[in-house]
Amino acid sequence: MTTILAIHREGRAVLGGDGQVSLGNQVQKHSAVKVRALQGGAVLAGFAGGAADAMALMERFDAKLEEHPGQLRRAAVELAKDWRTDRVLRRLEAVMIVADASELLLVSGTGDVIVPDDGVLGTGSGGTVAVAAAKALLAHTEMDTDDICREALTIAADIDIYTNDHLTILEAPAAAPHEGQA
Repeated sequence: MTTILAIHREGRAVLGGDGQVSLGNQVQKHSAVKVRALQGGAVLAGFAGGAADAMALMERFDAKLEEHPGQLRRAAVELAKDWRTDRVLRRLEAVMIVADASELLLVSGTGDVIVPDDGVLGTGSGGTVAVAAAKALLAHTEMDTDDICREALTIAADIDIYTNDHLTILEAPAAAPHEGQA
């Protein structure tokens, strides 16, 4: 189990995850990295689920990004379609959260590509705790987005037994302002 949290606010995307790898009721590793920067850091991806399954999906997603440069949603939809219909891929058990400076998506093997209403997504055993903490911090503090992600994941680690406080936090570069904006 794991906890992955993503926050999108004001053209910035932050994605974080804990480092615990559990097998049954035992901790096997404390410092796994479950979030990755793709496309030269412009796209972030994190996963919950089986490590081998998630790595296979991450490679497929990176290939979809190559096929559809600058189109995060299209790449995610194409991955979800393959994941659901391919005889081998549909056996993979994982959930991915992907983000860039423009949006945040949850992608699953059941064909889901979900865009959150409020710019916060979480998955894994501590995902709901981390999301609740992040929403509270976003609403009631002036903390930076990366600090909110770190604090929310730390709160999840304090509550969820399958989440630890060995965190990896990544940030996608901010979106370039549109023509005529400063």
